[in-house]
Amino acid sequence: MATAIGMLASCNSGSDKTDTTDKQSVAAPEGDIYTVDSTSAITWSASKPTATHTGTFNISEGKLYVKDNALTGGSFVINMASLNNVDLSNDPENKGKLEGHLKSPDFFDIAKYPTSTFQITSVLPYSDSVNKEATHLVKGNLTLKDSTKNVSFPARITVDAVTLSAAASFTIDRTEWGMNYKGPGNPQDWFITKNVNIKISVAATKK
Repeated sequence: MATAIGMLASCNSGSDKTDTTDKQSVAAPEGDIYTVDSTSAITWSASKPTATHTGTFNISEGKLYVKDNALTGGSFVINMASLNNVDLSNDPENKGKLEGHLKSPDFFDIAKYPTSTFQITSVLPYSDSVNKEATHLVKGNLTLKDSTKNVSFPARITVDAVTLSAAASFTIDRTEWGMNYKGPGNPQDWFITKNVNIKISVAATKK
């Protein structure tokens, strides 16, 4: 159980905690459709006082819209059953325990919520003296289990006539999506740091 608790803890990745607001209206699709490739993925990284865990989720499908060589909107679906831990690859027993617990009702409850989604609400030009690689500020509705919050984060987006690539790293507070181990205020939940680092890597091809 201790290793499962660690997944929902923070990662000292250096990325900023994202701004979070209530669900917002989704951007109307504009432009050509770029289909999200199977190589796209979500990486999570989290820690507890005694360990750090990392892993991935697969993006099962998605469409992005491009007009005048700029991303205008779109969405993708995350396959929660694809949750995979990578730091325990040499320890199959604990790897299996961690993955099984994270998929259980204690955490993501994938039997009830097999997918999560991200829907873009806006994409704006972005420049920052610290995060020099970022080109845009992306805002979107992130749905985990039965909760939806709008998040904003800097991203590096590259578009040409055929392909699109996007990469971002940010940190969310798990409790804003109701992720409280054994319920809010439970002493066992106090052991878990609230913040979780998320890295998004998306590749898409013009349909």
